[in-house]
Amino acid sequence: QVQLVESGGGLVQPGGSLRLSCVASTSIGSLNIMAWFRQAPRKQRELVASIPNGGSAYYTDSVKGRFTISRDNMKNTISLQMDSLKPEDTAMYYCVAPALSSWGQGTQVTVSS
Repeated sequence: QVQLVESGGGLVQPGGSLRLSCVASTSIGSLNIMAWFRQAPRKQRELVASIPNGGSAYYTDSVKGRFTISRDNMKNTISLQMDSLKPEDTAMYYCVAPALSSWGQGTQVTVSS
């Protein structure tokens, strides 16, 4: 198991940016995939982006060109840069290590004027 702690959420106006960070309690270098999920009220949880150790990242269609996922195995961190935010991006965002079924506690992102 690995403990994942997210930070960086908040309230932002449409068109604004936020950067989410996730710190893992142990090394993530051996974990191939790290991911960000989100869940909006009354909606199913969805995969936002994932990043392997090497290779190309995956993005759900609705965030392509606006979000960028990255990882730093030396610092055991995973980040999600979110630009051009829209109200429909409002959700709780979770950092996930799928191979270990480990989820963080989530960080709330609210996009509203």
